[in-house]
Amino acid sequence: MFSFENLDVWKKSKELNKIIYSISLSFPSNEQFGLTSQLRRASISVSLNIAEGTSRFSSKEQARFTEIAYSSLMEVLSAIIIANDLEYITKDELGTIRKRIEEISRMLSGLRSAQLKQNHKP
Repeated sequence: MFSFENLDVWKKSKELNKIIYSISLSFPSNEQFGLTSQLRRASISVSLNIAEGTSRFSSKEQARFTEIAYSSLMEVLSAIIIANDLEYITKDELGTIRKRIEEISRMLSGLRSAQLKQNHKP
């Protein structure tokens, strides 16, 4: 088992991936190369960047990948808000996903803080 597989934030982001893939199945087919693709790629990017960050030797580099994961998470949030505006998902679905994003966001912030503290150890 690799170290990222033990991270709760990675596990939560994987769960979010499943939800995003599931709900985006119902998006109109004309969105296949638009919002559907963008949303899925951003969602996957969260867990991929968490994993890639753990392979870096310096805590500063690790923190950078955590920042990228956070940015991708915000992209997911924006995309699902747009999906709701376009009535591709319901307000309830938006609320459920938003709660998961808020939780992952807090976890990523905590992870980044811990990584940056390691960088400042003597």
